[in-house]
Amino acid sequence: MNDPDRLEWIRAVTGWDPENRMLFLQALTHGSASADHYERLEFLGDRVLGLVIGAWLYQLHPQEPEGKLSARLNQLVSREVCAEIAREIGLQAHMVLGKQARDDGARDSVNVLGDMLESLIGALYLDAGLAKADTFIRSIWDSRLDGVGHAPKHPKSALQEWAASHKRKPPEYALVEKSGPAHAPHFTVSVSIRNVGEARASGSSKQEAEKEAARLLLEQLNDR
Repeated sequence: MNDPDRLEWIRAVTGWDPENRMLFLQALTHGSASADHYERLEFLGDRVLGLVIGAWLYQLHPQEPEGKLSARLNQLVSREVCAEIAREIGLQAHMVLGKQARDDGARDSVNVLGDMLESLIGALYLDAGLAKADTFIRSIWDSRLDGVGHAPKHPKSALQEWAASHKRKPPEYALVEKSGPAHAPHFTVSVSIRNVGEARASGSSKQEAEKEAARLLLEQLNDR
């Protein structure tokens, strides 16, 4: 790694001085820029993240059943949350992207940002061990667990429950448009409840767009 700013950022954000610097460079490198890219490290980091957050939730909520713990875990390790945290810690400025990926907006892609954060976790795990990865994850996820009194409910589940409680038919989702290249797709989705309302939203995955559309429709219904 020959970029002192990137190295200093890694040290500052992880609290670790990399021994294998090329491993961390790989974690921040997109496939459009090099054959040595982040995807294998992302696979590993995803598992480390799930283990750490899962163990943390198990400790924080000793009386909670498996279903609620799973709901918390799924929310906390979602691609959207990972991307938000990646932005918060300044990861975007240190991504290594090829020209096509830059032109296609990969620097702002929820999928790429979330995956690169997980690949950074994977690199830290390999270079420094589980204890250091655990400390890093807890430090950047802390505000999202602190003071949470109940398992977060997914907007699609909440919208489904709203429809049932108001004796309406279930929400209907439809793909309106798909555009963009394979590595940075863009989806627009609509959701409607017959004779009640409709909302549209976009995202870098169909699931992300559906989630946001459900949230927007819920906002409309709750404001009435």
